[in-house]
Amino acid sequence: MPADERGPGPVLVVQHTRRGGPGRVGTWLREAGLDLSVLRPYDGEDLPDALEGRPLVVLGGGFLPDDDERAPWLPATRRLVAQALTDATPFLGVCLGGQMLAQVAGGAVRAEHGRPEYGSTGIRLRPEAARDPLLRGLGTEVPAIERHVDAITELPPGAAWLASSADCPHQAFRVGARAWGVQFHPEADAARTATWDRAQLAARGVDRDVIHARALADEAAAVTAWSEFTRRFARVCGAGV
Repeated sequence: MPADERGPGPVLVVQHTRRGGPGRVGTWLREAGLDLSVLRPYDGEDLPDALEGRPLVVLGGGFLPDDDERAPWLPATRRLVAQALTDATPFLGVCLGGQMLAQVAGGAVRAEHGRPEYGSTGIRLRPEAARDPLLRGLGTEVPAIERHVDAITELPPGAAWLASSADCPHQAFRVGARAWGVQFHPEADAARTATWDRAQLAARGVDRDVIHARALADEAAAVTAWSEFTRRFARVCGAGV
């Protein structure tokens, strides 16, 4: 694809932990014709002061959105999220990124709230999702990988509430026309669950072998849904797909 057909520039991807990369979402975005610039501030890499029209993806990590003492790059990340909202720049927030979108836009997030979710989980699409550019037509319930103990407790004013799960009401939402937050991990495949710390999971009453087996069983359905979701986000970003 010629450079002038690729949109305003590479998608900026903020990665918060060494193992928390864009995974298959990154692969699908590249296959859709987008370039990615993956930023790793946990390694000392500076975040830009401005988006300059570039789409933004903020990934997950074991922090709250305002956990600035443990992750001192979070204020700069929040400023980019706020800029994306102000400028209607395409934005996708995953897990921590989705929680950050909720908080920046006026919602609320709480630590250790509700029942933790681990592994492949049924994501129930709400009626509002039928009109959403990314989620419409994906089905009434689709599986996705979860790994969180913190949760969004209140969506921002005016947000479109798009999906829930049995144990977590706020699984997907949209703020304005082009900013999406999800609690689940569309970028994570079944193989990733087999790398999670077995003892840490056991302390939460979770058997890693069980969640890995379920993730494998749900993999085909998850790929079908979240690859299409990602291609649609690429179109919002200006990819010619």
